[in-house]
Amino acid sequence: MKILHWVLVAIIALLGIGAGVAKILESPEEVQFLETFGFNSILIVLYGLVQVIGGTLLAIPKTVKLGSIITILAFALSTILIAISGNYVFALFSLLPIAFTALIFWQSNQLSFNN
Repeated sequence: MKILHWVLVAIIALLGIGAGVAKILESPEEVQFLETFGFNSILIVLYGLVQVIGGTLLAIPKTVKLGSIITILAFALSTILIAISGNYVFALFSLLPIAFTALIFWQSNQLSFNN
């Protein structure tokens, strides 16, 4: 179970870090999408930094719980914005990383009691 947990952590951490880096580097697609919601360049980069920090903390065993919370919040914001934009199918699909991150949070509680 621990191996599956850490594989899931690695996938979600990389997903969060990758999404954050795209915002930090101001990917045209990210900028265009977020600007429609009033984000300026500074907010986009800050949002990206939060995603990178969340993904990084998620990958460190001692900070996995904090990383999970930050990552869930960042993914949730993205999902809400996607839904508001009218892309409901992608918004539903975007709930998966949130669910997997919640599972990581829950498993981290269980694993800490079993050690």
